[in-house]
Amino acid sequence: MGQGGSSPQAKCLLSAVGGNADLVAFPTKPLYQLLDVHPYNLDISVAPIAVTYPKTADQVAAIVACAGSDFKVQARGGGHSYANYALGGGDTNTAVVDLKNFQDFSMDTNSWQATIGAGTKLGDVTSRLLSAGNRAIAHGTCPDVGIGGHATMGGLGPMSRMWGSAMDHVIEVQVVLANASIVAASPTQNRDVFGAMKGAGSSFGIVTDFKVETHPAPGVAVQYTYTFSGRPYANLASRFKAWQTLISDPKLSRNLASQVVLSELGMEISGTFFGTKEDFNSLGLESVFPDHSNATVLVFNDWAGLVGNWAENVGLTVGGVIPSAFYSKNLAFTKDDLIPNATVDQFFRSLDTVSKGTLIWFAIFDLEGGATNDPAANATAYGHRDALFYLQTYGVDILTVTSTTRAFLKGMDDIVTAAYPPDTLGSYAGYVDPELANAQQAYYRSNLPRLEQLKGVIDPKDVFHNPESIKAPS
Repeated sequence: MGQGGSSPQAKCLLSAVGGNADLVAFPTKPLYQLLDVHPYNLDISVAPIAVTYPKTADQVAAIVACAGSDFKVQARGGGHSYANYALGGGDTNTAVVDLKNFQDFSMDTNSWQATIGAGTKLGDVTSRLLSAGNRAIAHGTCPDVGIGGHATMGGLGPMSRMWGSAMDHVIEVQVVLANASIVAASPTQNRDVFGAMKGAGSSFGIVTDFKVETHPAPGVAVQYTYTFSGRPYANLASRFKAWQTLISDPKLSRNLASQVVLSELGMEISGTFFGTKEDFNSLGLESVFPDHSNATVLVFNDWAGLVGNWAENVGLTVGGVIPSAFYSKNLAFTKDDLIPNATVDQFFRSLDTVSKGTLIWFAIFDLEGGATNDPAANATAYGHRDALFYLQTYGVDILTVTSTTRAFLKGMDDIVTAAYPPDTLGSYAGYVDPELANAQQAYYRSNLPRLEQLKGVIDPKDVFHNPESIKAPS
């Protein structure tokens, strides 16, 4: 496909963006890979046939109309897919719809419902909502993640236990479908599409605008960190067991967010409590996690300061070392699938002896539950309404992920899953794992058959495709 638009597909894409050559890039463009493709995971090579930069929903629809059976289409918001799925994920026949020009924002100060363009990054979502009446929604901690992928795959973050995930705030979307129609989807119109776009968006369409309900921004919050340094890891197993006991209490305050992070530095238990220092102290976490090597408890009286602190902490972990070559796996646990003590012991012991292949690795146990569990399992495409916590594992290498690092991550997974019947623990589609067996089943669980049927109805040619997208029934 030539830069000058020589092929029929190239001519169609150029026409779709009004003939403006600045709004479409082809592989022959100088520095195409660096400036236009710029993959997030350097371990997975990608070569999309074009990267488009439409400015209107009509232009997005025209791009989709070009696809037909000739090539596939994927949207890119912030471009943080772990497997570069916004770029085709290794499939070479994909046109990218980059949504960076979709920056619409408005606030209805009567309903406190906001309209947010799908290309908006989370850092800008925060600042724009604050400026429009000191409002907020739940979302993740990385400011460079785009709302487009975040709110169509799940959108988990520290506020999720209190308010639900980012997608749970969405009350309407404007979405371009595979037949190039532009429709509004909500609980009262195109309900099937609306449900599918909340958890499996990349398989069904491209959202150009979200309408979301908002909350008053919290006035005070506490950020806490308990650090356990030193070796062996085996000595830290009891700390994790205490954490799992704490978070599995059904009466645990929904205002508490918490995670356990294991790394080369040791172990850290941290999170946010949305409330006063006095209320935080009443939780008694100091007594739950004694013998820490360091404790930090910070009180934030402004929402922007707290969100900024999250961004700094992300920079110190996964978000600070990528784009790079990395591999990641994840598992979902329910209140009925707590990790047995013997498995916890084995997991921590293994960290003392296994060859990791890298010094940059993380195992993150992230508390969910609370408001994310309130909607019915089939209310949206999201497959884990019963998830209490997730385990995310990461290994980061320089140029390519080594077989040693990959084996280390799979080994952590294997130790845990061996304690359960096959396929008990699913995975979150927001943290895609390109090597996952039966990925769609793991991601969407009991919702998969319904989603497959819908795929066959509204995208029978599989226009919106990536290596782990939902397929129509054969």
